[in-house]
Amino acid sequence: MKMIHIILHLFVLLLSYTITSQSHTTSSVNDFCVANLSFPNTPLGYPCKSPLHVTVNDFVFSEFVAGNTKNPFNVGLTTASVNNLPGLNGLGISASRIDIGINGSVPMHFHPDATELFIIVQGRITAGFITPKKVYVKTLIPGDVIVFPKGLVHFQVNSGTGKAIAFAALTSSNPSMDVIDEVLFGNNLSTFMIEKTTLLDPSQIEELKAQFGL
Repeated sequence: MKMIHIILHLFVLLLSYTITSQSHTTSSVNDFCVANLSFPNTPLGYPCKSPLHVTVNDFVFSEFVAGNTKNPFNVGLTTASVNNLPGLNGLGISASRIDIGINGSVPMHFHPDATELFIIVQGRITAGFITPKKVYVKTLIPGDVIVFPKGLVHFQVNSGTGKAIAFAALTSSNPSMDVIDEVLFGNNLSTFMIEKTTLLDPSQIEELKAQFGL
């Protein structure tokens, strides 16, 4: 019986400590953690800038304009991430503007660490994502929104007669983007290995390597 009393007493002490600790943690949580970009980024984000040095400009990005479309895909991308909008640090969100010229496209790519909400504001865009079993694709017009689940390969093609514009929100303050063409042809993976694993013609592979890096 005495042992039960001791256990109960220890349990009450532990519970009391936990409640006090949680109360202290909650009361000391910062409203925000503006990124200190003078330090390297880490898996947990940037360290916080001292509140004494935080200004409203840490929460404003003023260059959310059309990106350069002079590239093989005729697409421009402007991203507001923690790297140029420090106030996003730790908030798990970022945004992009996508400008697709006539006959342009956003190549097949995926975000290993973010789901994407894609919002059409101008033109017509045929967009979709791919699973091992099915392709989900639809032609979108201004006012339409499509979601691309995290990690799935997706794409957008300008299917209208003029320039197309869209905005995207992503569930990461610093999302990564892996473009399939760059993964295959922008490194030192040999032509032989690409041929054997994709059945592409070697001459096509060499041409794409020249275009995307090597």
